[in-house]
Amino acid sequence: MSLPSTTPYDSHPTRVPPPRVEEVAGGIFAYIQPDGGWCLNNAGILVGHHTTALVDTAATEARARGLRAAALERGGVEPRMVLNTHHHGDHTLGNAVAAPYATVVAHARMRDEMVTKGEGLKHMWPDTEWGQLGDIRRSLPMVAFEDRLTVYVDELVVELIHVGPAHSDNDVVVWVPEHRVLFAGDVLMPGCTPFVLMGSIKGSLEAIAGLRDLDPRVVVGGHGPVAGPEALEETEAYLRWVQQVAADGIAAGLTPYEAARDTSLGPYAGWRDSERVVANLHRAYSEAHGHPLDTQIRSAPVMAEMAQLNGGEPMVCLA
Repeated sequence: MSLPSTTPYDSHPTRVPPPRVEEVAGGIFAYIQPDGGWCLNNAGILVGHHTTALVDTAATEARARGLRAAALERGGVEPRMVLNTHHHGDHTLGNAVAAPYATVVAHARMRDEMVTKGEGLKHMWPDTEWGQLGDIRRSLPMVAFEDRLTVYVDELVVELIHVGPAHSDNDVVVWVPEHRVLFAGDVLMPGCTPFVLMGSIKGSLEAIAGLRDLDPRVVVGGHGPVAGPEALEETEAYLRWVQQVAADGIAAGLTPYEAARDTSLGPYAGWRDSERVVANLHRAYSEAHGHPLDTQIRSAPVMAEMAQLNGGEPMVCLA
């Protein structure tokens, strides 16, 4: 179902469709922001009789207020918890909108990353209408954990599981075992190209193996449409393909950019933001050379290469 037309959600209303809300199980909603491109993340709304929780928020004040309005419409009470999946600003900057009412919960490493990098999106896309989100400290987690944590939305058991490094070094998935619903954050992004520049290909594959053991029925990725367990298989196949392209590129003496330029994307050509293959190859090259999984790769030069592969067009934030 769609949000009321009066709900604020978009600083570029003529460029992207409005968010939609899909009930994926009783009282469990996916908040989908089409079409899943840069800064257009998904979120979750978990509704009990007395409590409402959010899985992630949004990049801008307007979009975060739209999410809050959708939660109030379905739950009738202010969200009391925000369960963050990782530190990137499209999932966390909007925490500040919920902060007066909600406890923010996340992995311990996420808090450190937010302190140092939490407003990176604002610097990358300074012309975006971010709104009055204010001091990043208002968005920081108040409860942090290392491995696993169980929270409750009334009687509904919700498990938070650290699976990083994958998309980042602090990835958490939100698992609702009773309904086999998985909010996967950016570890899985159905229909969108994975992005592991700040994470790990090997770590992502290990995370996917662990998520497969959960046997999810519904997968709500951090971007893209609601999916089923096929999202695990498709993401794994892509990442293994990237590893093979990297191996072939290294053998041929090509740089990651050259390997991306000279390789057909095949079945992945239609995935959103396919130019991310350059970034993923930088990570794959690093891991193929035996560097530690947490090796830092400077993002600015890689983003420039992504734009070059994209015909010289820079990545656009549509939030």
